[in-house]
Amino acid sequence: MHSQTRAFRSRAILLMTLLVLLGAWAYAAQGQSSGNSTSAAKPVLPANPTESSKEPEMSRIVPVRPDGMISLPLLGEIKAAGLTPVQLRDEITAPLKKLMADPEVTVIVTEVHSLAFNMVGQVLKPGYYPLTRRMTVLDAIALAGGFRDFAKQKKIYVLRTKADGSQVRLPFNYKQVIKGKNAAQNIELQPRDTVVVP
Repeated sequence: MHSQTRAFRSRAILLMTLLVLLGAWAYAAQGQSSGNSTSAAKPVLPANPTESSKEPEMSRIVPVRPDGMISLPLLGEIKAAGLTPVQLRDEITAPLKKLMADPEVTVIVTEVHSLAFNMVGQVLKPGYYPLTRRMTVLDAIALAGGFRDFAKQKKIYVLRTKADGSQVRLPFNYKQVIKGKNAAQNIELQPRDTVVVP
């Protein structure tokens, strides 16, 4: 009986404490909603909301099209292929200066899809491989898992597309290269090269 009375008193004290806290919270909320702006806490807004709302419109991820161009609002078409991020930044900044007082442009490369080569023919894993580091023909053959049984290892060649669109065929004799002969044939691969293993 005595323990039940003690439990009832502790619950009553807890309930009174909650009511006091709820009353204090309601009073504070009422004070914030009233016209007294000196004591009420308000969210901090940017100094000039019109300027801050324009920034997201200008920031965007833009893919480089197959023709090497990008499209930007206000500026139209800009050539991006063959330029470093710093050079592209300058290409974008120059026309923006005609539209804005002091434009700040940052160019960040997020993904690289154009740096790749192909492996076709008598290799274990033919396909499209990323060219993320320096890679020779021997490296490419190793990456593709080596040769199949009937691969013509003396007649391998690299098809390379030149700037004018024409293709050149660069021979590679695997048997000679691994013996230390004709090491110059073990060329460094370039983007869009195709290694053909007949």
